[in-house]
Amino acid sequence: MSCSSSLILPSISSNGFRRFSPLKLDKSRVFMSSISVGSQIAAVDDALFTDYKPTNAFLFPGQGAQAVGMGAEAQKVPAAAELYKRANEIMGFDLLDVCINGPKEKLDSTVLSQPAIYVTSLAAVEILRAREGGQQIIDSVDVTCGLSLGEYTALAFTGAFSFEDGLKLVKLRGEAMQDAADAAKSAMVSIIGLDSDKVQKLCDAANEEVDEANKVQIANFLCPGNYAVSGGVKGIEAVEAKAKSFKARMTVRLAVAGAFHTSFMNPAVSRLEAALSATEIRTPRIPVISNVDAQPHADPDTIKKILASQVTSPVQWETTIKTLLTKGLKKSYELGPGKVIAGIVKRMDRGAEIENIGA
Repeated sequence: MSCSSSLILPSISSNGFRRFSPLKLDKSRVFMSSISVGSQIAAVDDALFTDYKPTNAFLFPGQGAQAVGMGAEAQKVPAAAELYKRANEIMGFDLLDVCINGPKEKLDSTVLSQPAIYVTSLAAVEILRAREGGQQIIDSVDVTCGLSLGEYTALAFTGAFSFEDGLKLVKLRGEAMQDAADAAKSAMVSIIGLDSDKVQKLCDAANEEVDEANKVQIANFLCPGNYAVSGGVKGIEAVEAKAKSFKARMTVRLAVAGAFHTSFMNPAVSRLEAALSATEIRTPRIPVISNVDAQPHADPDTIKKILASQVTSPVQWETTIKTLLTKGLKKSYELGPGKVIAGIVKRMDRGAEIENIGA
């Protein structure tokens, strides 16, 4: 290399607190920005993680994974239980009580389910850390990602921002998405049994019958045979009515506030942008794969832009998992409530090794 500089990257010490160590990086790469880390100015190359080679992955769930009773297991591990106490100060109420006791309707709300899943997923990391050999597993993880909301959990795990800052962002994200959903009648539906091309044709057919305010689009590319469509209520009803004629096995209306990952969420973007601009974000210590483009990013400014656009962009989860498997991923761990991600991974590769760590 003709020219290099030191980039300060976070790593995890044995006690779980973050320290910083220098990494050499090539200045000849195109995408760079300058950020201040303490008293040092570091050039961050967004392409730093482009050639990542995954071995062990942490995968974090998104909204919909929540269930009454989650968090109970975490109370047996002091470091995990402590996260709920720290969360209560930010949330302004007893989050653990809602996680364990519900009621389900309250826990399922967008404003509560997102913070609850974020905290419970990071509590699962502490449960794993406390078990024999757990720290070695954590140290072996060289890539991470999360489904929609789970991207924030993944970034917190890698030290891109603190637990508290991540929770504040997730809290605001849930509130902003709920407000955006309340502003227009919209919905989401899962289409089971069709490939993505057929689902797109189904959306096109539905869109021919509704006005602009009710248009639909694929919002979640989850895995082959399972895609979520978002849009105006009339458009979603048209999708449901036409699904059988397109030979879909079934449709499942999702219990969410509205048309996530579409332009219906535009009102949430400016609020997220403001919150992200005021949040210190550092380069993750390992690659975090983005939902927006299924790529890892190292530049904090780029990460902020992607998190702001994520709520209006389709989730590229199928491409993310396919890429990890193609690149030689050996084992995955799903950390947090539910087993949705394990089901997706197994559907894409029956031989894939994935372990659930609940909390």
